[in-house]
Amino acid sequence: MVAYAALRELIPVFPVYALLFVDAGLSTAQVSSLFVIWSGTHVVLEIPSGAWADAVSRRSLLVLAAGLYGCCFALWSGLPTYASFAGGFVLWGLSSSLVSGTYEAYVYDHLHDRDDAASYRRVISAGQTSALVLNLLATAAATPIVATWGLTGAGWASVAVCAMAAALAIGLPPDAPRSHSDSDDGGETGPGGYVAMLRSGLAESLHPRLARTVLLAALVPAFLAFDEYFGLLAAELGAPLTAVPLLVALTVAAQALGAALAPRLPLHRTGPVLVCAGLLVAAGAASARPAGFVAIAAGYGVLQAAIVVAETDLQHRIRGRARATVTSVAGLLSDVAAIALYALVAVGSGVASMAALVTVLALLVVAMGLAAALAYPTIWSRE
Repeated sequence: MVAYAALRELIPVFPVYALLFVDAGLSTAQVSSLFVIWSGTHVVLEIPSGAWADAVSRRSLLVLAAGLYGCCFALWSGLPTYASFAGGFVLWGLSSSLVSGTYEAYVYDHLHDRDDAASYRRVISAGQTSALVLNLLATAAATPIVATWGLTGAGWASVAVCAMAAALAIGLPPDAPRSHSDSDDGGETGPGGYVAMLRSGLAESLHPRLARTVLLAALVPAFLAFDEYFGLLAAELGAPLTAVPLLVALTVAAQALGAALAPRLPLHRTGPVLVCAGLLVAAGAASARPAGFVAIAAGYGVLQAAIVVAETDLQHRIRGRARATVTSVAGLLSDVAAIALYALVAVGSGVASMAALVTVLALLVVAMGLAAALAYPTIWSRE
């Protein structure tokens, strides 16, 4: 289970796919439109795919997701045109939507079936840590792959990794019995139960008992959108061009460390942890020196740990059978929050520096942490 999650990040084309698009003759505007298509597909399909995962075999959807992921990169490498890139991003968005919620529910139900649900945070932490490490390896591998086989070579290497992930998913154990505690929750599964699962998951997500936990689990990972601007921030802080990739890699390494240490954090300390993460990132961004990236990386690692804790608490609190749907609701809200963050940066970039904008965003993390802490014990008390 851990290996499946990790392999989705061992994609050599990740650091160079924008170059692949430009090499095919696309303009900056066309490249930007591809990102809109990608984000839009994921937002639209997030909740419907979660309900599907509650109605059919989750293992089968994980196999399908790996196949669609590989088809995306095969399409890009075999037919590098705008239409193919757009179609590939639709496949990638569908694949991500199928995994989001499905994977978490699959893992939780298996652990619950073994009377070991308490290990969920450790397993998810291991998966995220491994994924981040493999992301670094894929970034490092991209250079020799591109030098030897070109940009399309990185794409075909990514297809091979996806094939490995699909084979691994086929070998996973069948779905465990669905964990739930609501006695009035229907047991219908299969395609005919899709609408029932959709309604059940949406209703539970909006229930006062769970709504604030869903919101927190959504907002915390939304702030990972910071990293889209770290390259620009590093350059603005005066880092030489050759040092920018190293500074960005430092934040990824810190994320891996944060994910690895997440099981050591108590569930009811998410608020203070978020405050710490926000203050570190704000201090680093406001330092006006490349050395500030040490604090930024530390804050990013702490934020990654908070993400694991918030997502774990959400899984423990879901009572109905529509576990993947509830998780997908959090995923959708996270996507929407990230888009709002991008919009804030886009508007603010005309009047403020990147360092100032990142500082403001970090202070929003501090405010979120304070709100979570003040809400104790309403959110974090055990029922």
